Amino acid sequence: MNLTRWGIRLPGAQRRHGAAGAEAGSVPAARGSERQGLAPRGQKSHGVDPQAIHELLGQVQAPVAVVRGPDHRVAYVNAAYAALFGHRAPGAPARASLTELAEIGLLPLMDQVQRSGTPRTLKSRSVPGTARDSYFTFTCTPVELAATAEAPAQRGVLVFAADVTDQVVSAERLRESESQQRAAAVTLQRSLLPQRLEQPDDLRAAATYQPGGIDAAVGGDWYDVITLGAGRTAVVIGDVMGRGVRAAAVMGQLRTAVRAYARLDLPPHEVLQLLDGLATDIDSTQIATCLYAVYDPNEGALTYASAGHLPIFIRETDGSVRRVAEPTGPPLGTGGWIHTSGAVPFGPGATAVLCTDGLVERRDADIDEGLDALERAVAGAGDTPQIICDRLLRALGITEDHDDDVAILVLSCPARQGEEADLFRGAALDLLGGVEAAPRARAFADGVLASWRFPEELRELGVLAASELVANSLKHGRAPMGLRLRRTDRRLIVEVTDGDEHLPRRQQAQPADEAGRGIAVVATIAAEWGARRLPEGGKAVWAEFALPGSS
Repeated sequence: MNLTRWGIRLPGAQRRHGAAGAEAGSVPAARGSERQGLAPRGQKSHGVDPQAIHELLGQVQAPVAVVRGPDHRVAYVNAAYAALFGHRAPGAPARASLTELAEIGLLPLMDQVQRSGTPRTLKSRSVPGTARDSYFTFTCTPVELAATAEAPAQRGVLVFAADVTDQVVSAERLRESESQQRAAAVTLQRSLLPQRLEQPDDLRAAATYQPGGIDAAVGGDWYDVITLGAGRTAVVIGDVMGRGVRAAAVMGQLRTAVRAYARLDLPPHEVLQLLDGLATDIDSTQIATCLYAVYDPNEGALTYASAGHLPIFIRETDGSVRRVAEPTGPPLGTGGWIHTSGAVPFGPGATAVLCTDGLVERRDADIDEGLDALERAVAGAGDTPQIICDRLLRALGITEDHDDDVAILVLSCPARQGEEADLFRGAALDLLGGVEAAPRARAFADGVLASWRFPEELRELGVLAASELVANSLKHGRAPMGLRLRRTDRRLIVEVTDGDEHLPRRQQAQPADEAGRGIAVVATIAAEWGARRLPEGGKAVWAEFALPGSS
């Protein structure tokens, strides 16, 4: 409808926006003339023509009402208003007759308009008493009403109601759709993460993932804990740059690859080297940061390698915190870099925190400020790993509205005492080789296992495994050699080391063969067995046996 045709103009700022403002909920205000009977503030009106009001406002399709005086007595309602809310008798107070306006809280706004002479708007309010759940935006505009036979010239308020039900319903449906899409995206992201973290014998581990933002785009943050055998544990945390299904797909493939490479029991830098090539093959446009570390309880250390990832924060028993950042290389997918491994002591009572950059990075601050804040939070967060995860989220101000994904992985090495400490023991024997090595190994294993009060059957299996592994090392390895026994609350570990790097393989021995059965015997009697190369050279071959009653 062409409002200008009817002599209607928008006061003040509304006028500058033209008719488009009226469509958005602005209110047409009458331009003063004697014929129309409505005059803006500051213009004098000398007469009233009620028919002109009907001619002017009766053509407006939206509900319009005019009230006058401080008690807002009804001066006029158009046909659209009467059809929607019912007819209102002129002269009645609005508080008594325009009950729908009172119920939505519009009358106080009309009071403000009367006093200040400034238009006010009440947006998207549900109006009771309508045929459906309708929403209207009400705009109240001050007008000067000319004198009539019943009332002197007075300031009044023109109330314009714009039906925004369709917009409100569409917005609500959009919000529901976005909520469903986000829920599906978060479900997808969480399904790519470990459903339950492995809990190694010698460590306590917990992790948390907080999806970022309110959009439906999934992120590429991930973490994992992988038991390697012989009491060793691998942990990994990474972050694929960007968001969306592509980042999540790359993340899922990298996480699967890490578990496969970890089973090879390679040093951390070699795992990252393999991941670097794989990341380029998966998607050359995506890069990812990653930190891979291996905990060895025999060494009491974390061996790690980093591809552009944040440092490890280690909290000691005295509350001091070390930030372990070197060595590090570029992110995965960049290629052409030889990664290296580092090592850091990690003994009883220590806690390690690994995280992605969403925890510490802010758009309005340098990342070093976030790292310093995280270091302070780690220093004061001594407790179980899960509680530490929760405390770090609170300390760094991570809420549901945070705009980046956050992943945190916390490891603690328990300081055991008393009876619990008796369940975690180790013993080692250096072997010089020669014909006496095997008998010495058997006698040592039998004595140690007897002192640990193992059942006779388990003790015999442990002695047999030690004997076969030492015999295999004598035949195919070279000095120096060593036998190491370790027990936890769940398993017995027998491990033999030597100076040769060739890893043994299980073979099918022929009936006439006099050798080649040692590894096959160990694989048959043990719950798990494996072999790995040692960082300083040589290899280690190990076998694990589950303790009675352990799950």
